[in-house]
Amino acid sequence: MMLLSILVGVSAILLIIFLRSNKSINLVSLLHALYYAGLSIYQMYAGSLPQYYLENKYFFIDSLGIYELLIASVIFFLSILYLEGYIKSLVEHEELNPKFVKLFYICMNLLLMSVAFSFFSNNLALFWIFLELTTIFSAILIVILNAVENIYAALKYLFIASTCMLFSFVGLILLYAFTKHNFGAGTLNWSELMSSASLITPRIAAYSFMFIFIGFGAKAAIAPFHTWVPHAHSKAPSAVSAILSAVILNVGIYGIIRTFAVVRQTSSGQIASNMLIIFGFFTLGIASLSMLQQKNVKKLIAFSSIEHMGTILIAIGLATKASVFWVLIYIMASALAKSLLFLCAGIANRQYMSNDIDSVRNFIKLQPLASVGIIVGVLAISGLPPFALFMPKLLVLIQISKFSVLMLIIALLSILISTGSFALFFTKFFSSVDEASSIHKYNTPAKMKASIIILIILLALLGIFLPDRLADIAGNIVAELKI
Repeated sequence: MMLLSILVGVSAILLIIFLRSNKSINLVSLLHALYYAGLSIYQMYAGSLPQYYLENKYFFIDSLGIYELLIASVIFFLSILYLEGYIKSLVEHEELNPKFVKLFYICMNLLLMSVAFSFFSNNLALFWIFLELTTIFSAILIVILNAVENIYAALKYLFIASTCMLFSFVGLILLYAFTKHNFGAGTLNWSELMSSASLITPRIAAYSFMFIFIGFGAKAAIAPFHTWVPHAHSKAPSAVSAILSAVILNVGIYGIIRTFAVVRQTSSGQIASNMLIIFGFFTLGIASLSMLQQKNVKKLIAFSSIEHMGTILIAIGLATKASVFWVLIYIMASALAKSLLFLCAGIANRQYMSNDIDSVRNFIKLQPLASVGIIVGVLAISGLPPFALFMPKLLVLIQISKFSVLMLIIALLSILISTGSFALFFTKFFSSVDEASSIHKYNTPAKMKASIIILIILLALLGIFLPDRLADIAGNIVAELKI
């Protein structure tokens, strides 16, 4: 499976290098994403999990990895589908040099491979390497546009994420040194750490987790390491923003879940839980307050993404079977909702050549489908029925209420502020009408529309019906994490 994944990825990149048609390049990229979606579904229904690869078991496929890969591959597929028409517009308006289109797609496919292999990594050091690779390829996708602001956004992302990841490296060294000294042979294999977690000294477990959390927390947009997110998300092409928000942030959360599961088996487990809850509420508060005065639609969505990362972190920190189960569904639903909002924001950007709300006029008339997408996205991201985020958000809040009424009040207040910010922003967004305006309508390509329609349908269907196999996989993940 690992060899096949490498061959598919390398073949896709070689084809992109030699193909001349942007349409063919886009098709190859779509098939690459479709391969990982197919692999995920096959392993979920037919595979016996976990499966280990190589003699030292450095790679594996387990329930959590394949679940995250399914979410990531769907987001990549829909973002790449959206890209064909979007890139054409970028080139026409001289925002992207035609010579860099191939580089753009190469980096997109390399980013997909890095994400996939981060989920395949049983070894935490390998996971760290692939996580760093996602930083590099993401930064190239941000900086590739012809704008000075993008250089600043990419450099800020690289500096903050990579600096914080050095702390994670120190944490991994501490963990490895301890296992080498006490177990006879050093290991960073997650499966081995889980089986011998009770033997890890509480102090070592606590210190290593604190260091590891800084790097993974920066990738997951946890405050105060979140400051790269609003700039990167707002300046990146909208399809890239969707991937950054719905996939890359989730890879950081994935790393936190993995390491927390190990520490939770030690007597330092409660310290780690308290740490996640404190940082979660801090992130929730900072993000919701930052949304109040936003005028840039993509920055607003970016801060909403940060807010949801805070909620996810709190639910993980509660460390109950119910909270972890529902946070897994929450991760999937929020990824779909954030992607929908960013892709619709991309259409608004193409319509007005700006992300600023003051540029918007007659949006409902000019872009009816994107308007519906934004309305559905806002309702979904706010956790309202009948969309996919309603049940997991409600049940995560119920779990918080069992832990502390005060925590519930703070969470509800933050959610109320963020929902109010969305309501105020998009009321102005849709009510800005100028009948005398002669704004030329942007003819949204069919594939861009298709991505939005698919996301709307998924959010509605998953809000009404959760497939049994997804629920079973989430249950298996909780059991594998031993929470």
